[in-house]
Amino acid sequence: MGSNLKNFVVALLVPLPSIVFYLSFLKHFEHIANAGGGADESFISSIWAWCFHHPLLLANVLFFFNVNVLFWVIGHLQNSHWMIDLYWTVIPVMLVHYYATHPLAQYNLWRSKIVILLTWVWAMRLNHNYLRREKWHWGAREDWRFTDMRAQYGRHWWWISFFAVYVAQQVFLIGVCLPLHVVHSVDKPLNVWDFVAILVAISGITVAYFADTQLHDFVTRNEKMKELGKPVVLILDEALWRYSRHPNYFGELLWWWGLVIFAWNLGQGWTFVGSLINTMCLAYVTGLVEQRMLKQSHRAEAYRLYQKTTSVWVPWFKASDGLGKEKTT
Repeated sequence: MGSNLKNFVVALLVPLPSIVFYLSFLKHFEHIANAGGGADESFISSIWAWCFHHPLLLANVLFFFNVNVLFWVIGHLQNSHWMIDLYWTVIPVMLVHYYATHPLAQYNLWRSKIVILLTWVWAMRLNHNYLRREKWHWGAREDWRFTDMRAQYGRHWWWISFFAVYVAQQVFLIGVCLPLHVVHSVDKPLNVWDFVAILVAISGITVAYFADTQLHDFVTRNEKMKELGKPVVLILDEALWRYSRHPNYFGELLWWWGLVIFAWNLGQGWTFVGSLINTMCLAYVTGLVEQRMLKQSHRAEAYRLYQKTTSVWVPWFKASDGLGKEKTT
């Protein structure tokens, strides 16, 4: 079996433990409910009772064992932690359906349908970009940040990776998806703020899609120029990238903060903490990406000028380069 097919099969099968456990919980809950409320006091029934009363904790337990532990073991067996990048696009979809189908769920049907649809659209966009970037190869490489950390921590990477790659992802993913839990915990009629949230979320998905597509086209053109022995374009400084150094990150942030507006409208504004943590993480990643660009000697000078004249995240008009001129590469 080729590595591409093997990784596809692994990615397809790896969430099954959580899915099977949750479906078993729903089956047992339905059985107990039909039997009149739970005469069975066995240990197994007590587990189902805990799952019933603690939906958010159950989501964290399933994440811990199915992602933190299982993904970590598979990552070391394959010597690559590629799968967590792919599942960034899948786990929110799984969570929104989990929250919507949990027996304690209560929600406005239209708001639920809208949020589920938006989550699917967001996931398909991000998954398409991931696979397109990897040239449609499953597990071809792991995130360059993990590769750098692997070299940095050496023989200690085996245990540090559990926290740096997986436990950290649990904080981010469960955190940013808190609004999905709120949407399926509060039944309140739709109002104007829901439409504001929809507009922000769709704007984020749209901006991220076009930004990633423009970046993909830029990289593809440069690869062709290299093959032809011609000079490459040093900096992507057109379309959205003319007004923001990281418009793809800006779009991604808009999406998550759009979900926060849904939760705030339902009286659970505290869930902004997940998007705040994610924003802080993305700010750190932005710094790493820019440091990486500046380490490339052939484009360092051009990128420094790009930094001086172009907004970091929020698209804005060009600034002066310090010499009274606007950059126009």
